[in-house]
Parts: sequence; C-alpha cells; structure tokens
Amino acid sequence: MALDAATITAIADELAAAERDRATVPLLTGRYPTMTVEDSYAVQNEWRRRGIAAGRRLVGRKIGLTSKVMQAATGITEPDYGAIFADAVFDNGAVIEHAQFSNVRIEVELAFVLAEPLRGPDLTIFDVLRATEYIVPALEILSSRIELQGRTIVDTISDNAAFGGLVYGGNPVKAGDTDLRWVSALLYRNETIEESGVAAAVLNHPATGVAWLANKLAQHGGYLEAGEIVLAGSFTRPMWVEQGDTVLADYGPMGTISCRFV
Repeated sequence: MALDAATITAIADELAAAERDRATVPLLTGRYPTMTVEDSYAVQNEWRRRGIAAGRRLVGRKIGLTSKVMQAATGITEPDYGAIFADAVFDNGAVIEHAQFSNVRIEVELAFVLAEPLRGPDLTIFDVLRATEYIVPALEILSSRIELQGRTIVDTISDNAAFGGLVYGGNPVKAGDTDLRWVSALLYRNETIEESGVAAAVLNHPATGVAWLANKLAQHGGYLEAGEIVLAGSFTRPMWVEQGDTVLADYGPMGTISCRFV
C-alpha cells in the first residue's frame, strides 16, 4: 500500500460526506497519484466497516466492469467489487428517490443468491452453480460519489464500485433450469427501448464473475456466505436516468423488473 492509515481514513471520511450530502468529490487519483488498488480496497473496507458499526446489514456483493461493453463505457479493463447493504435493496415496482444518488445510471444484471458459502481460491463456475440457490433478474442503480471524467479502477473501487442500489424481481430460476449465457433483456426508459443485451457478455458466463469474486476475496481471507446476494455484472451499457423516469427491464421468460424515480 502506498498510502498511510490516516490518509485512508481521510478519504473514507470524504466519501462518506459526499454520500451524505449527495455530492461528488474530485478524482482521488488526481490528488493521490501513487494510490494503489490495495489502497482503494482499504478505503472501501473502512466505508463498509463504518456501515456495519452504524447498524447497517450487509446482504451481498456487487461485481462491476465484467463485460466489454461496460469496460468500454468506463475505460477500465478489469473487474471490481463492492458491498451491498439491506437498506439499498428495493422491491420490484419500487418508487425511488432520485436525489439520494449522484450521477444516476441503471444497469441490467443477474443476481445469484447463494445456498452455500463460496470459499476460494481456485473456484470455477461449476462450484458457483452448485452453491447457488437461484438466480433472479436485477437492476443495479449506479451512484458515483467521485467525478466521472478520468476515473481509474482505483477511484471506482474506493467509491464502493459506484454501487447505489439494487432492484430485483421477475422469476427466480435454478441454475440448471436455463442456459444462463443466453438470458437476454430489453431495457426501457419511459416506454422506449434504450439498451438490450445477453448475459454471456459477462465474462462469457455470468457465474464466471461470481467465481472471480470468491477467489479475489480469498486473497484477503474473505469468502461469500450462504444467503448472500451477488450481482454478477451488467450486460448492457449504463443508462442515465433522471427524476421522473420510469425504468422497465424485460427478461422474457424470467419476467420483468420496474422502478420509478421521483
């Protein structure tokens, strides 16, 4: 790590204030040019620790930047991950306050709900499928507390991988009941199709991202627990949403998800 503990804490303070005040801060990499990926996960870990200490309940993880389309949209070429708290999970059809987020965008994903823990290293998609209770359609709400232009993986990880919220719904399926690579979705904003995609865009199989995450956590002594929700990564480009927009994602046989921003 290039940064000392005091600097890590100061950055976590700054990002917590940005989340509270619904604001953005200048690029971390512009101010801390020696900041490493390890530093950025240390910032994220401090943010997560404070949330748990304040009574927030950790319910899962998100994986980001797993598809070529998302990497092209951000200019970042490796996956990352962040934490999901229970108070950031919304039911299908939810009415959501737009102003609680910054730089608000929507992504189309699949969420894996684990029946068994996943402990790396060296896990494969077959380990993930065996451990998964079901897979469900999900929308991720992105909220960037760091300015977007010029971001690197270090900025994104520090910002909890730009996670804002999760909307889930549709028809849960068992891992062996459908070919997850060919799950597709149409993303509508205000009754107009804006994006479409197929889940194989996520590392050739959406379970690959979950295996990557479990193996990554194992490098730091962590693992995925039974019952956790894991957002496997977007297979469309992020879609900007504004106050007053209605969003609907149609997953065909797996059903639909919708939400409205007010």
